[in-house]
Amino acid sequence: MAPSPRLRDRAYGWFGVILCFAALELLTRTELVPSRHLPPPTATFRTLTGQLDQASLWRDLASTLAGWAIGLTIAAAIAVPLGVAAGSSPLLYRLLRFPIEFVRPIPAVALVPLVVLVLGTGFESKVFLVALAAVWPLLIQTIYGIQAADPVATDTARAFGVRWPDRVLRVILPGALPYVATGVRLSSSVALTLVVTAELVVGSDGLGRSISLASEGGNIEALYSLIVVAGMVGWALNAGLACAERRVLHWHASVRRAEVPT
Repeated sequence: MAPSPRLRDRAYGWFGVILCFAALELLTRTELVPSRHLPPPTATFRTLTGQLDQASLWRDLASTLAGWAIGLTIAAAIAVPLGVAAGSSPLLYRLLRFPIEFVRPIPAVALVPLVVLVLGTGFESKVFLVALAAVWPLLIQTIYGIQAADPVATDTARAFGVRWPDRVLRVILPGALPYVATGVRLSSSVALTLVVTAELVVGSDGLGRSISLASEGGNIEALYSLIVVAGMVGWALNAGLACAERRVLHWHASVRRAEVPT
């Protein structure tokens, strides 16, 4: 029996990862890449294995995930209602378009001095920066999703006398949910990047602060092991959100087409 396309794709992906690690191991063991700058992957994973029974690693991971979750939740609470309103109202969209395009390109990290001055170096600063950076991808995706609503469905609902709030909730928003789900995944990646960056720059507790301390102490193997942890967390969060999207939106045509074997 031939393996399914999804299983085959996963096997190719893991094979590519193994090849990359094997190449890095060869390069560092032969000193083509100095091991003092990039330790062999086996040494990095050996260090990571030794850190798994340390409470500090799990405290840092919990702090990073808490900042990610709270910041992403705040961003979603702002972006989704505002995106639905702006996407449904051409007037509101025209009013908000320039402010959004003006503020969105500003890097959240550039506001670190101001945020530290106002909120200090605690957990609140990290959450604020995460929410500020994560709100934009989800807002833009929600607006585009609402504007891409099927005109036939909306015109039919209008012809049957369905009120505007009901049209938005029952016709327009369900069709825009794949856009919103994609926005959540994009914002999730941005949120994780910003939470680690904020911990590095601001110095609040979390994986970023531990990475900074390992770098300052010259503990290169611990530095790379923490980077691997951050990467694995990002992969797990993205995979979890993708799985949740497939389960929640299994009824949507776009999800069904993506699941059809090719």
